Amino acid sequence: SEHPLVGAIKAQSGLLIGLGILTLVLGFLAIGSPFVAGVSVAIVVGCLLLINGVGQCFFAFQAGSFGSGLLALILGGLTVICAVMMLAHPIFGLGVLTLILMAYLFVEGIFEIFVAFQIRPTLGWGWMAFSGIVSVILGIVLWRDWPVSGEFAIGLLFGIKLIFLAVWMLQIGFAGRAIANSASGGGGN
Repeated sequence: SEHPLVGAIKAQSGLLIGLGILTLVLGFLAIGSPFVAGVSVAIVVGCLLLINGVGQCFFAFQAGSFGSGLLALILGGLTVICAVMMLAHPIFGLGVLTLILMAYLFVEGIFEIFVAFQIRPTLGWGWMAFSGIVSVILGIVLWRDWPVSGEFAIGLLFGIKLIFLAVWMLQIGFAGRAIANSASGGGGN
């Protein structure tokens, strides 16, 4: 009889493998059409900003005190304005997102490299370090070609990042499945 923990590990690793495959497909789709993927990302970010801004404005009216309520209203109003601009002009939004992405890639890449060397020799540390190095290099490439890079960079880099994430997810998922299979005494799904 299989231990319940082994069954849970198999189920979670199966979910991780499934998400890895889905992430891999999405990564290739984004690379195949980077402009469409980039505009889609800009629109999603615009929608999220709009929701956030409306929420901040709602909080401002619920705050009760003039000081904190006024600050929340101003910040919410600015967020709504930025969201509307991003939704009305997603290509301009791509340029702004590219600037933000540059900073993100630098910070995330350095963090991933640091964490990878902290978890070494754990399975997957090499992929994590490689992903961090790629993130830093992509940030440099964006900086060098900005603002032209804004029209394709978000979608292309998003796709590349999804592929690396997918490979890492698949590697961890298959390792979890192998560990669960060996713990339950043999092969079979």
